[in-house]
Amino acid sequence: MDVSGSVFTPCRRIIGWALFALAAFVGARVELRAQTANPTSAQNPFFGSVTAHPLTDDTVRLSLDDAVRMGLENNLGLKESENAEKAIRGEESIALQEFLPTITLSGGTGVFQHDLAAQGFGPGVLKHFGSLFPGGVLPPGVSLITRDDLTQGQINFSQTLFSGPVIAGWRAANATVRSFHFAKETARGNVVQAVATAYLRAIAAGSEVDDAVAQETADKVLSDQAHEAHAAGTASNLDELRARVQLQAQQQARIAAENAHEKDLILLKREIGIDPGQKIELTDPAPYGDLADETEQELLATAYKSRQDYQNLQNQLVEFRAVHAAYRSQRLPKLSFNGFWGVDTVNGAGTHGNFVAAGTLSVPIFKEASLRGDEDAAQAQLANVHAQLDDLQVRIHQQVLDAMLDVTASQKLVDVARSNVALATQGLADETSRVQAGVDDNLPLVQAQATLASAQTNLVESIYQYNVAKLALARATGVIETEYRQYLGR
Repeated sequence: MDVSGSVFTPCRRIIGWALFALAAFVGARVELRAQTANPTSAQNPFFGSVTAHPLTDDTVRLSLDDAVRMGLENNLGLKESENAEKAIRGEESIALQEFLPTITLSGGTGVFQHDLAAQGFGPGVLKHFGSLFPGGVLPPGVSLITRDDLTQGQINFSQTLFSGPVIAGWRAANATVRSFHFAKETARGNVVQAVATAYLRAIAAGSEVDDAVAQETADKVLSDQAHEAHAAGTASNLDELRARVQLQAQQQARIAAENAHEKDLILLKREIGIDPGQKIELTDPAPYGDLADETEQELLATAYKSRQDYQNLQNQLVEFRAVHAAYRSQRLPKLSFNGFWGVDTVNGAGTHGNFVAAGTLSVPIFKEASLRGDEDAAQAQLANVHAQLDDLQVRIHQQVLDAMLDVTASQKLVDVARSNVALATQGLADETSRVQAGVDDNLPLVQAQATLASAQTNLVESIYQYNVAKLALARATGVIETEYRQYLGR
C-alpha cells in the first residue's frame, strides 16, 4: 500500500497539525505576572489586538469588566487561537471525506481529428484490410486523416470501505480539534490575565499621578510660604532654596508619573482593540479584598480540573496514540470500491452505455523499513507528550505554590505600606507644626515630605502587586475567566 497516496494524505495532514498543536502549546506558555517596559505584539500577540474602536473625539469610559469583554472580542493572541481552531476544523472535514462516497458527474462534446498514419495505420497497413471490402480492395479516396464528433456523459463513484490509516487518522483529527479547542480556552485565560493586569497597572499609575499632583500642590504652598518668610526676614535664603528644590523635584516626579500613566493606557488600549490615540477614562478604583482561605490541596484539585492547558495535553495523549495507531495500521489491507456509468455518442450514430464496477483490495507486501520508521517516530512523539504532561503536572504545582506565596507576601506588604503611610502622614503633620512654630527650619520638613511621597508610592505599588498576585493564583488554578472578580475582591 502506498501511504504517500491520496488515501493517507489527509492523515498525514492531521499528523502535521497535531505536531503544530504540540509546538504551539510548548511555545505559548505565556507568563504575564509582570509586564516588561513597552511590550508589543511583536514580542507577544497578547499585547496586540484588532482595532475595533476607531478614534473619536469622545472620552470612552471603561470599567474592568468592559476591558476584559473587549479583550476577549479583539485581542490578537486570542484571534490567532480562534483562527487556528477554525483551520483544524476544516482539516477535520477533509479527513471525514475519506469515509464518505465521492460522486462526480462529467460530460462533454467535441470534434476530434486523427492521423491514422501517426497512429500506425499507414498505407502499407491499410492494404492488409482491403480484403474486407467489396472487390478485395480499399475504396478509392480513403483518407488517412479521419474526423469524428464525440459526445460523452459519465457519473463516477468511489468509496473507501476499509482503511486502517483512514480510521486512525479520523480519530487523530477529532483529538486534534479538541486540542485546539483547549488551546483557545487557554488563550482566553491569557487574555483575561493580560487585560486585567494592564487595567490594574493603569489604575496604579493614575494613583501615582494623583499622589504626585497632591505632593506638588503641597510643595508649592510650602515654597510660597518659604519665599514670604524669607522676604519678611524670618527665614533664611537656604530655607527658600530647599523649598524650591523640593517643588521642582516633585514636578519632575509628576511629569514622569503622567508619562508612565499614558503609556500604560496605550498598552491597555492595544490589548482590547481601541485606537492608541483614543481618550479613555478608567471608571473602577483599585480593587482590594482578602481571598477566601483555601488549602494547597484544594487549589491543586481545582487546577487539575480547570486548567485548559492540562486538559489540552491530556487530550494530546489521545491524539498521538491515534497517530501511532495510524502508522501501525499501514500494514493492514485496504478495501475500496470504484465504478462509473456513462453514455457515448459518436457521429450521431446512436447512444450506447458503458459501466465499470470494481472492488479493490490492496495488501502491503514489504515496506517494513518505512513502516517501522514511521512507527518509531510516532512512538517518540507519544513519549514526548508523556514527558510534557509529567512536567506540566509539576509546573502546575509549582505555579500554585508560587502564587500562594506571592499572595501572602504581597498582602503583608500592603499592611506594612499602609502603616508606613499613616506614620509618614503623622510625621509630616508634626514637622509642619514645628516649622510653623519656628522650632525647626524646613530641612526636616522636606525630608518628611519625601518620606510620605515614598510611602504613598509603595502603598500603590503594593496594592497593585497584591492584585496581580491574586490574578496569577486565579490563572494557576484555571478559573481566571470566571472568577477574576471574586479574586480581586470586587
